[in-house]
Amino acid sequence: MKLKLTWKIWLLIIVLVLSLISIFGLPPISLQKGVLITSVEPNSTAFQQGLREGQIITSIDGQKIEHLGNFNEILKEKFITNEEVKVIIDTKEIEIILFTNKAPEITVSDIPKTNLQFGLDLIGGSRALVQAKEKKLAASEIKNLIDITKNRLNEFGLTDLKVRQVSDLEGNFFMLVEIAGATPQDLETMISQQGKFEAKIGNETVFIGGEKDIVSVGRSGQQAYIENPKQLSNGNYVANFKFSVYLSEDAAKRHAEITKDIPVNSTPQGNYLIKKLDFYLDDKFLEGQSLSISEGLKGRVTTQIAVSGSASGEMQEDAYKAAETEMHKLQTLLITGSLPFKLEIVKLDTISPVLGGEFLKIILIAGLCALGVVTIVVFIRYRKAKASLALLFTSFSEVLIILGIASLISWNLDLPSIAGILIVVGTGIDQQIVIIDETKQGEFLSLKQKLKRAFAIIIGAYFTAVVAMIPLLWAGAGLLRGFAFTTILGITTGVLITRPAFSDIVKKIEKE
Repeated sequence: MKLKLTWKIWLLIIVLVLSLISIFGLPPISLQKGVLITSVEPNSTAFQQGLREGQIITSIDGQKIEHLGNFNEILKEKFITNEEVKVIIDTKEIEIILFTNKAPEITVSDIPKTNLQFGLDLIGGSRALVQAKEKKLAASEIKNLIDITKNRLNEFGLTDLKVRQVSDLEGNFFMLVEIAGATPQDLETMISQQGKFEAKIGNETVFIGGEKDIVSVGRSGQQAYIENPKQLSNGNYVANFKFSVYLSEDAAKRHAEITKDIPVNSTPQGNYLIKKLDFYLDDKFLEGQSLSISEGLKGRVTTQIAVSGSASGEMQEDAYKAAETEMHKLQTLLITGSLPFKLEIVKLDTISPVLGGEFLKIILIAGLCALGVVTIVVFIRYRKAKASLALLFTSFSEVLIILGIASLISWNLDLPSIAGILIVVGTGIDQQIVIIDETKQGEFLSLKQKLKRAFAIIIGAYFTAVVAMIPLLWAGAGLLRGFAFTTILGITTGVLITRPAFSDIVKKIEKE
């Protein structure tokens, strides 16, 4: 007997195939060889030559890259000495040639096996819920805050960064910042300060951080460097840094106007103006970083200055790293400018990736066991192996479709989202049992009428669930958004695709 599939069953099969393609790619991304670029240092040679986040490196100097370990071994062999060497990097998009004495300033990872994206709950990192101090922000203001925050954090070279707007049920707007691999202390340092950078001569502001006054900031070579740390009398080490800053024409003219009437002071080191160029961060004077202004710059329009500073540590390496961090911080604030509002962190969380991974394994095992038990119970109750297998197939289908849509729209699957998927599976099984049970009723009704009655129950339950989930999209300042979204997505998929297909499968089983 030839099996004839209805259009509802065909629709389910087509959506399943598309979901699998969305999750695993076509051809499957698990078959790809190479390493994925997760970040590229801005203004580095690699960046200037065209390497970008998201590209896949397939070979170096003609040697095929199979995985992350292979990539590290090849680079290690290339840079045994400090001599400059030629490096040919092939990606799927471009080929670049570097002449350098050190490894490219990029971070890479193995290519993921699927297109699924996971939240911090599962990969680890930190999350902060942020609001403006003493000010209730409008939607347009929070959008401006998010844009500037993204620029600042991107300048820090962070990867797996998510910054978005959330709100609570009272209409208050917040900024939710999620960073993979960062500690809560790192995150708090990066976003709790307004980051208002000002350069003043006396009480007059010469320039502020941001594109209005800053054309560019030196990041490498002679335009930005750190001196070898020197030991102090107390045993600690100090490292000095200096980098160039290029001012806009307006800022340069402002500098000339402010300095033209300042008297000159003669010193053994040379002739300098009696007032220095002082730096302020969040209205606090940065001690030890003021710059003397040469007599030659008095009243002169100059677009280039040098910002210097220092940092200390117990060891040479500690001092160097501290100076590097401080210099990068100042460079970032000069490039991006200050945040428009003073911020306070409402909630700060840290999530362990180990717990996230264990959670996934436990949920997968528990879900499979639950589905197996339900399938056995259905078989014992109705004595229909085909109906039990159909229920199992439909439940798996719903999960795959949810994951396929999540991959397609790049939705981050966090713990609330996984909980939403479990709710969908439970609801789906319940409604499929309703369909099977209705077909077994001995009333004088046709099979079609019985299925209509079952769907009346299902539709009523669907709208009840959707109405209950909508407030959760904003509850807890959006932290339950994943749960609500996946639940609504799953039960909608069930009503529109899997339940109709399951009812047609049950019809065929009953007719047999």
